[in-house]
Amino acid sequence: MALIYLVAGEVSGDLHGAELVSALKSGGKHEFAGWGGPRMAEVGGTRDWVEKAGVMGVWDVLKQYSWFKARFREAMEEIERLKPAVLVLIDYPGFNLRLAKAVRARFPEVRILQYVCPQVWAWKQSRIPKMAKWLDQVVCLFPFEVEVLAKGGCPGIYLGHPIVEELREKEEDLVREENLIGLFPGSRGREVDRLFPVLVEASRLLRKSHPELRFEVPAISEKLAETMRGMLGEGDDITIKVGSSQNLMQRATCAVMASGTATLEAAWFGLPYCVIYRVAPLTWQVAKMVVKVEHIGIVNILAGRRVVPEYLQHDLSAEKLAQWVVGQMEDPAGRENLSQDLLAVAAELGDGGVHQRVAGEVEKLLEI
Repeated sequence: MALIYLVAGEVSGDLHGAELVSALKSGGKHEFAGWGGPRMAEVGGTRDWVEKAGVMGVWDVLKQYSWFKARFREAMEEIERLKPAVLVLIDYPGFNLRLAKAVRARFPEVRILQYVCPQVWAWKQSRIPKMAKWLDQVVCLFPFEVEVLAKGGCPGIYLGHPIVEELREKEEDLVREENLIGLFPGSRGREVDRLFPVLVEASRLLRKSHPELRFEVPAISEKLAETMRGMLGEGDDITIKVGSSQNLMQRATCAVMASGTATLEAAWFGLPYCVIYRVAPLTWQVAKMVVKVEHIGIVNILAGRRVVPEYLQHDLSAEKLAQWVVGQMEDPAGRENLSQDLLAVAAELGDGGVHQRVAGEVEKLLEI
């Protein structure tokens, strides 16, 4: 019986990890340990740390540096004690690549698989040869990543995108509700702190000119929902529901969405949206120096062109968001064209079954 140690630090990684553990359980007898979120804890017995670990940006990480340092030390001590056969690192490159480097140096017998290729194609391609020394396999979510890794001598494999299988399970027989606008401020607390006030202000502007519009927000947890409710002022009529993200994507007429995995989910459902993004000023300045892509929205990156508009950092304002929503509501034909463009990009993500194929890659490493 082999022990598999997994580390995921964000909500999306927790979902991928839980599905992977379930696939591994169906194919053989394994034990599991590590760090993840509530879903991984339920199926694999890993510890739940996602709510605090899922921060974004240089400044936010620096403020929790001592906490992350302590968790890193705990993970290394646990790996030394448990002696896992395979270490599965799910996305979360800031923490996980450092862990891979340390494990490779101290425990070279441990096989290491990175599930979700770090976005080194956008920044620090010089890091790829180092990754080649630390990782035995990298599972890529997009085909072009395999070629980028190969140029740096790092093994990579494309097996499709896990989002397809996950979203098929979320499909409902729904029709889009006229005048319903989806507001998606993200799943991290600091994301919500920076983005939700702008969304609230945009809803106020829209309600003045278009009182028939309704607004709904999904929340990843009741705690985050309460945080958002506390940001609402008197007269703000925004419905906040816990765990309703994919449901809302299938009911809303259009949406304003924080950059992240949710934008790919929305594309799969054909929901017209615009992308918003705002981080701490220090993080933004660093990103401007190192990021080498024209777009930040993953759909735009995959398409190689601007499919959806992006409102980033200082360019993000309630007025611009309100103007975009009005444009969508007053142009049904343009809205339908955007929906079809998004569906076309999402169609390139494969046909499901990814978790079983990733489990097969883990099994291959167990045979080494």
